[in-house]
Amino acid sequence: MLRALRPVLGPALGSAAAPGRVGLVPARGRKTRHDPPAKSKADRLKLPPPVDPEELLVVTERADFKLEVLQRKREAQQAQEDSAALSQEHQLLMAWNAQENARQRARREERIRKEEEEEKRRKEEAAASMAQKLEALLKEKEKEVLQLQEEAQTFITPENLEERIEECLNNPRNHNFAIDRDGRVVRRTVLS
Repeated sequence: MLRALRPVLGPALGSAAAPGRVGLVPARGRKTRHDPPAKSKADRLKLPPPVDPEELLVVTERADFKLEVLQRKREAQQAQEDSAALSQEHQLLMAWNAQENARQRARREERIRKEEEEEKRRKEEAAASMAQKLEALLKEKEKEVLQLQEEAQTFITPENLEERIEECLNNPRNHNFAIDRDGRVVRRTVLS
């Protein structure tokens, strides 16, 4: 037969050479939960003990009576709590609650109003900055248009083509030259 062993601490049951060592001692013949039942008890069916109907009736009557007594006690206590003092305290608490709700509502409305003002101010600032950007863009485009108009005066058109050819022939330019690092002309070839 297998016997369960339980650990025991201390030198009393362990060896004298190793104090504090865990020793194993039989646990008074008890089985562990993993041991199978004995062969002689393997086929036994455990049945609950029979219930006496008279005794069951007495027990249920006692339980019903106990519940009834507790219910009456609870009702009496509830009636006592519903006195005028509790009603007055309830009215005071309800009034305080109403005041607190009104105060919180006022704070909330003030916060919402400030948030709306802040949002309005941000929108106005954004609109103003967009207007400034648009105005700067328009000025830049206007400047570009004026510059193009000035450059258009020097364009070669069919009307002034003869004049430009005559001017180029009268004023020859030599673009064949070398420059140093400072941008000064160093050498120039002679026009032929």
